[in-house]
Amino acid sequence: MTAVLCALARHGRLVLVLGLVVGILAPGLARAVATVIFPLVVFLLFLSTLRVDVLRAFPDRRALPGYLGITLLMQVGLPLVAVAGLWMVGGMGSVLGVGVVLVLAAAPLTGSPGLTIMSGGDPTPALRQLIVGTAFLPLTVLPVFWLMPVFGAPGVVAEAAGQLLLVITIAGGVGVKLRKTVSFFQTVDGERTIEGVITLTMAVVVVGIMSAVGPAIFQAKSDLWITLAVAFALNFGVQIGVLLALRCGTRRQAAPALAIIAGNRNLVLFLGALPPETGAALLLFIGCYQVPMYLTPLIMGPLIRRA
Repeated sequence: MTAVLCALARHGRLVLVLGLVVGILAPGLARAVATVIFPLVVFLLFLSTLRVDVLRAFPDRRALPGYLGITLLMQVGLPLVAVAGLWMVGGMGSVLGVGVVLVLAAAPLTGSPGLTIMSGGDPTPALRQLIVGTAFLPLTVLPVFWLMPVFGAPGVVAEAAGQLLLVITIAGGVGVKLRKTVSFFQTVDGERTIEGVITLTMAVVVVGIMSAVGPAIFQAKSDLWITLAVAFALNFGVQIGVLLALRCGTRRQAAPALAIIAGNRNLVLFLGALPPETGAALLLFIGCYQVPMYLTPLIMGPLIRRA
């Protein structure tokens, strides 16, 4: 079994693409998996803390203020700018508007260090930003949730943030504890085995996420292409903007990692905090957003090497 999981880890990109294809071609299976997306995402959060020694990877006291500043800029500043822009054009009530704001408010994607490696960058800043961004997510979402009409009353906002805090604390705490007590998870074979489980779980999650994309393709809905265009523009627009802004500054070495985490966020983690009808309506946007995520190494890799 360990050998199989290690093989899955080695061929992770192909496995994820296979999940993408299965989700599109098997809409019945995708709809069934869609009902358990959130528990699977929580399981991925647990696996991530099991794979990495979070306490050692956490930034030291001197570096922490810089990572906190980036977290505030990316998870509070960018979504508030988006809220202001959507409010001016009257788009805050639309599904696309909610999706754009939630993407920018989300913590970095769990697989962002891997995407950074595939794109030719140093994964260390991505890993540390992932840890800090996820740890402080229940606090950074408060002003964003407060301004979003989908949540409404302050009590609902506090409840949604509390749910995120509970999920992150339990999943992350169990992963950290298990890694410290079971020596196998600290070995190379153990880490590769966990990577295989992460790859397999991500592939299953992708099948469920694509539950709204497959029918939209077969029914030739125009909403699909509009949503896909917005997803590509948002993802690569943010990545390229951050890369160009940092390529000549003091954070030049971290620019590839910061660009990738800026565009690739763990949007699915919000599904447990959203009202059920909003979460269902967002599945098409979330599914479309997976496409630029998986194309990030192919598109950003050459740009990063050139920059």
